Amino acid sequence: MFTTRTATAVFLVTCLAAGLFASSPQTSPQTGSDSAAQGRGQAGRGRGGATRPRTRKAVLAWADTRNGIAQHESVSHALAVIERLGYESGAYDTFIRTDSNIVANQPLMTTGEPASGGPGLANVDAIFFLGHREVPLEPRQRTDLAAFVRDSGKGFVAAHTALTAFDSWPEFGDLIGARYDDHPWNVSPGTIVNEDPSFPATKHFPPAFPFTDEFYQPKAFSRDKLRVLLRLDTSKMPPNPNNRRSDGDFPLAWAKYYGKGRVFYSSLGHAAETWDNRDVEQMYFEAIKWALGMTEGDATPRPFPGAAQR
Repeated sequence: MFTTRTATAVFLVTCLAAGLFASSPQTSPQTGSDSAAQGRGQAGRGRGGATRPRTRKAVLAWADTRNGIAQHESVSHALAVIERLGYESGAYDTFIRTDSNIVANQPLMTTGEPASGGPGLANVDAIFFLGHREVPLEPRQRTDLAAFVRDSGKGFVAAHTALTAFDSWPEFGDLIGARYDDHPWNVSPGTIVNEDPSFPATKHFPPAFPFTDEFYQPKAFSRDKLRVLLRLDTSKMPPNPNNRRSDGDFPLAWAKYYGKGRVFYSSLGHAAETWDNRDVEQMYFEAIKWALGMTEGDATPRPFPGAAQR
């Protein structure tokens, strides 16, 4: 019987044979043109190609979630988005890894011998981090990671669950700028205030905008050490006993200097579909470029603007 499905299959085969579905260059929504993407794969790590001399910056997209609580299904998609943004724009090359042994100046195999090839802190320019809770790093790796940012002046961009990481490592709190202290409303709609429309990662956001996410409550942070870019307007949230920010200061994104390096964190990114939001994509894309030193943005600390109002 010649069914509708058969007819459709015949049509597709005919069109493919005629070349009607020839692919066309993709345009990055962040760049607005495909000029940057035309050179992709011609240097550095081409998809499926051999290793070539690197001419672009390299980003390590690292997400060790083995000790996570209620592990986030969005992690895989988030890493893929970060890789795609760099690939389509031609701005940077990405190594996606979930094995934390590569976070070292000299990564080791499970045998204890030096790893052969691949990424390590000695050959990448920034880290995009989406780890969860107690990420297992040896003391020498912690030393290498802190020095990677603080002393070598490399970049560190972190998202959502990263705030929960390394409770047993005090220096990581200094590096990232705060610690996790619950998400009082779970996934909930809210209003976000853009405190710095001049910063590259937040200049595309309006002064205030509605957004639904799992807003992480920060603690152990100081506006004397970081520049808040986005914050949750808690005056528009329903009362919640787990909201411990009695001063109304509930940062959702910030930038800071850590020694010679640049650090960016944002709470946004709980659900997979959040990473398909073009504004969120652009925020992280611009944050990575800033952390890599490709763009400039002022991360000088500023006081809470709500303090003057009170």
